[in-house]
Amino acid sequence: MKNIILGVTGSIAAYKAADIANTLAKEGHSVHVIMTSAALRFITPLTFQTLTKNKVYTGLFDEFIYEDVRHISLARQADLALVAPAGANIIGKLAAGIADDMLSTVLMALESRQMLICPAMNTAMYENPIVQENIKKLTGYGCRFVEPREARLACGDMGRGALAGTSAIIEAVRDMLRDSK
Repeated sequence: MKNIILGVTGSIAAYKAADIANTLAKEGHSVHVIMTSAALRFITPLTFQTLTKNKVYTGLFDEFIYEDVRHISLARQADLALVAPAGANIIGKLAAGIADDMLSTVLMALESRQMLICPAMNTAMYENPIVQENIKKLTGYGCRFVEPREARLACGDMGRGALAGTSAIIEAVRDMLRDSK
């Protein structure tokens, strides 16, 4: 059993993260979901809590009673951090070293080689040179990416930016876990 952090950001594709969490949990992994405030607008923590049987983290300063510093202990226990869907915002934060919420803070406490990032956004956003430069920068640090697929997007456009298929993401997770042995 591996400890996997699943970061969920604000995207219409957030509902697909529930299937990812469910699959990983059924494979015997301990899945710890961290949701950004924007993700909460698309799907509820209860969904993930029910599927993973673990507390879902939604805020850096949530009231809690722990004997540790939670964002550090989550990072120390993680074998892998998967961000799916990953919007331009979290990709930009990581590339710039910004840690201002629970997800970005936990990710900053991890080694880049432990991160698997699955972009999901409008084609114009994904193809923006700034986003592409951020992806290139993070790849240079050792982060891995599962490329988005071409599909009809939520806005009605046809183009690259849809979250990769669940099976492709799960396979990338398996590959990373095998590589880390």
